[in-house]
Amino acid sequence: MEELKNIKRPSKEEQTTAFESYNALEAVLKEIRDKSPKIEIEETKDKIRIPLKALKLLAKILKAMGEGKPISVVPVAAEMTTQAAAEFLNCSRPHFVKLLEKGEIPFTKIGKHRRVKFEDVSNYKDRMKKEQEDLIIQMMKSDEESGLYDS
Repeated sequence: MEELKNIKRPSKEEQTTAFESYNALEAVLKEIRDKSPKIEIEETKDKIRIPLKALKLLAKILKAMGEGKPISVVPVAAEMTTQAAAEFLNCSRPHFVKLLEKGEIPFTKIGKHRRVKFEDVSNYKDRMKKEQEDLIIQMMKSDEESGLYDS
């Protein structure tokens, strides 16, 4: 998953262009009824048929870039090595392997090597983030109930 290592924030110029493009594309998408509309590249006058789903994905990418967020597009079914997955989760490979062995994340074994789907690793990351948020909310409620915020 080399592409996950080289993610960089868009420049200010890229952000501005992406933001303007997003607004224009979002407005046009509301009017498109064809599932594979043609778009025209102004510079070359070439017309290209593109699936509507791909244009909607492009709109999401442009929105994120316009907000200054780094972007990477990874096929959902893409398989990752345990090292790449550990780097994505920002943990050690041995810790990641323990998560696999505990059944926290599904994996397949090819010979001695474990492979995980990007989608499964991403879902795990989202679950952990949600659990952390819930725990923080619980802690704040507990602190409020015990009067820690009273003056």
